[in-house]
Amino acid sequence: MFKGHPRGLKVLFFSEMWERFGIYTMLAIFTLYMGNYFDWPDTKTGQIYGIFLALTYFSPVLGGYLADKFWGFPKTIMVGAIATGIGYAILAIPKPSESLFYLGLFVVAMSNGLFKANISVLVGNLYEKNSPLKDAGYNIFYMGINVGAFLAPIAATFLRNSIGPEYGYNAGFGAAAAGMLFSFITFRLGQASYNASAAAVAANGSTTMATEERVSPKKEKDRVIALIIVYLIVVFFWMSFHQNGFALTLFAERSTRPMDLPEGLRSVLYVILGISDPANASEAEFYQVFNPMFILMMTPLVVMFWGWLNKRGLEPATPAKIGIGMMLCGLGFAIMIFASMGGGDADNKSMSPLWLISSYYVQTLAELCLSPMGLSYASKMAPYRWRGLLMGGWFAATAIGNYFAGFLGSFYSTWSHTQFYTVLTVCCFFSAVMIIFFLKKLKHAAEPDEPVENITGEVWGTKPS
Repeated sequence: MFKGHPRGLKVLFFSEMWERFGIYTMLAIFTLYMGNYFDWPDTKTGQIYGIFLALTYFSPVLGGYLADKFWGFPKTIMVGAIATGIGYAILAIPKPSESLFYLGLFVVAMSNGLFKANISVLVGNLYEKNSPLKDAGYNIFYMGINVGAFLAPIAATFLRNSIGPEYGYNAGFGAAAAGMLFSFITFRLGQASYNASAAAVAANGSTTMATEERVSPKKEKDRVIALIIVYLIVVFFWMSFHQNGFALTLFAERSTRPMDLPEGLRSVLYVILGISDPANASEAEFYQVFNPMFILMMTPLVVMFWGWLNKRGLEPATPAKIGIGMMLCGLGFAIMIFASMGGGDADNKSMSPLWLISSYYVQTLAELCLSPMGLSYASKMAPYRWRGLLMGGWFAATAIGNYFAGFLGSFYSTWSHTQFYTVLTVCCFFSAVMIIFFLKKLKHAAEPDEPVENITGEVWGTKPS
């Protein structure tokens, strides 16, 4: 999988894997914990869920700025890993007050921004300018994200079912803290390997780490505007996609019957999840394992598919891949419209698990077309001196989408589920249409700049001598 890619990619892969294990372990139990421990209604849990995710993904703007201007990327990442681990440790304290719970959420949300965008920048810095491997590198990196996301709900469900609901949730938050410790250790021990890879690329003089790509002010402006357009459009995607931690989890808990698995496979599943009494078992968290599991299965195939198209000159431009992802996400939620119309609206645990699993599968394909491609596009387009800040902009767009995910989620019990998923489907298709509308402009901004004489006689668009 890593063949042909810089050695430093492995370091970033496993560092991000453990960091994502932490956040997704928390998210697997976050909504359920608020409802079961604090006994908050869906309206309140939805609002807190949205605000937390918004802060979590908006804080990378600050993290990117600190890395660009003051601390540099490695130091900012390590500080973020330590602080995030402290936030999870606060959440792991049993029977917390609301104030302590809010403090833990705030620490996690803000410190995550020091880590998240900056490690994504380091991935891009491993590759030469215009490298055809960069998209594939981000796909592999994204696979690391989802190894952690795959393990997280398994760990969260195991701890909850084996320890019990009174302390099982707090144990899950403790597991998230342990994940951040492993992430810090991995990054710190692998830093020399990453530095060697980055230095090798810089020595070629063809990476933005060695010399910033010289483009005219107009081209630079076009690229920043293109990024802003993409960021505004993907808000609708993230608003819909991140219902996997809220609306889809509630659909699993209230509308979906237990998984009808063969007895042998069910027994294995119960052992993995620590379920001793099947009558009292909760499988709602476990549904979140399907998205990362499908990503692990499909990423190599998607990378091979793009490579196959590339060899034939048919590979879509990065913005076009993003548009395809948005269209697929709409199809994924259209499945939930039919599931709701077929009985899901009644919340009587009558629906087949295949409805949710099918929706997760299509949404996974959507995510593979959009999220790693968005990171790659931001890395290609952002001027080097603003790279951390503008990569943070991608996560800021995610943050706004996440806030609206929580805001919209507060209507889950007010509207029928059919109406709820129809709104999500329309939003995804609308965002796909917007990408198509701006596609020509987005592709033009990514094209190499034409050499232009500046006022000093220096040629823009060429490497300095």
